Amino acid sequence: MGVMAKRRENVLPVEAKIPEEKVSKEQAILEAAEQEFLDKGLEAAKTTTIASSAGVTHAMLHYYYRTKENLFDKIFEMKVSLLKDSLFTSFDNPGMPFLEKMQCGIESHFDFIRAHPGLPRFVINELLFKPKRLKLFESKIKKGVDCVIAKISEDMEEEVRKGTVNRIDPATLIIDVVSLNVFVFVAMPLLRTFAFEPYGTEDAFFEARKKENVEIMMRRLKK
Repeated sequence: MGVMAKRRENVLPVEAKIPEEKVSKEQAILEAAEQEFLDKGLEAAKTTTIASSAGVTHAMLHYYYRTKENLFDKIFEMKVSLLKDSLFTSFDNPGMPFLEKMQCGIESHFDFIRAHPGLPRFVINELLFKPKRLKLFESKIKKGVDCVIAKISEDMEEEVRKGTVNRIDPATLIIDVVSLNVFVFVAMPLLRTFAFEPYGTEDAFFEARKKENVEIMMRRLKK
């Protein structure tokens, strides 16, 4: 009986653990691929450069993702999810007064794009030149955007009844915020030629632009 129990004990399932080395190598590949794709896009990116930057062999990169397209799809999906989450978290401030919530949302969204300046251009370029990715984009972002719009609509209606704000279509409001914030970074190569000089530093320019975007939206909203 004791022998049988020991045998059964030896075959009990053990919780599987992914080796830390595998996780770190895969993460290094994703980080290197993100930089390569953001800088060059799918067509110009090279898997040999990604492997070298990640500190792995080209064979190992192929083992994880098989093709450059598979790796790109993974990065694109991650970046779209990041965009969705940034919009949702920027305007998710329960209990905060509506106008204050909008101001914080605009500032938070601007700061997120500033921390990921190549992201909007990367996503826009892929949607323009690879329309098949539009379905993935819609499936990833629609639910989050719908939640943000629904919450803004609810809060806005309450303020409209109080007479403190103008009624603006919530979807239009989000489009305006995203357009104002994203344009600065999409147009960065052009803006660097003339827009920074009056402010002295790049940081001063960004802070002034963020403040201006908030003021534009507040003027539209406030009665």
